[in-house]
Amino acid sequence: MLINEVQYKVGLTKKSIRYYESEGLLKPKRNNNNDYREYDETDIKDLKLIKFLRNLNVPVNEIKKLKNNELTLKECMEERIKFIEKAEKEFSNIKNMCYEIFDQGLEFNTIDITKYSEEMNILNKRGVTLKDFKKKDHRKILGACLSSLIFSLFFSAFIILFTVILFTDTEFPIILYMIIVSIFGFPILGIIINLIKRIKEIKGGEENEASKY
Repeated sequence: MLINEVQYKVGLTKKSIRYYESEGLLKPKRNNNNDYREYDETDIKDLKLIKFLRNLNVPVNEIKKLKNNELTLKECMEERIKFIEKAEKEFSNIKNMCYEIFDQGLEFNTIDITKYSEEMNILNKRGVTLKDFKKKDHRKILGACLSSLIFSLFFSAFIILFTVILFTDTEFPIILYMIIVSIFGFPILGIIINLIKRIKEIKGGEENEASKY
């Protein structure tokens, strides 16, 4: 099967699949006639496992070791348990901080933020945060939509202009009009396709995942 079918079966984008290929986690066969990658059920199984492990925050280099039998799955899970227990402890510190502020009845204008800021900065340096990445994703999607809209309107303006000319000037060649519409219409189609791909990448968390590689 081709990569288009694979991405829907596994729930990963082409970009992610090709990244895992470049890291040697997948080795799809090549079609001798067209040189296209062809994936089989083993590749699907591997990708589903890779996706699961990445959701557990297992680094790609550890997945490589698992695949090369340099690391056992039991050892990998032991590391995940340690990681989760550490995260639980860190989030417990944040929870206790919130309880302390709550119990003291502190207000916006009365809290001495210095102490809590120092504690939070230490946690942030360890990679602990409660920030909602989904909000950032929404802003990225909005930005992509706005930029795509601006460029689409730019090309659409030319199409509208020549449409007006066509209906006001009866001698304007229809063939020339069709050529112009094609010239400015194809970029709009490309913008829409790229926007869809971009939204899929953002929703797929690829940019957030990239920081974990």
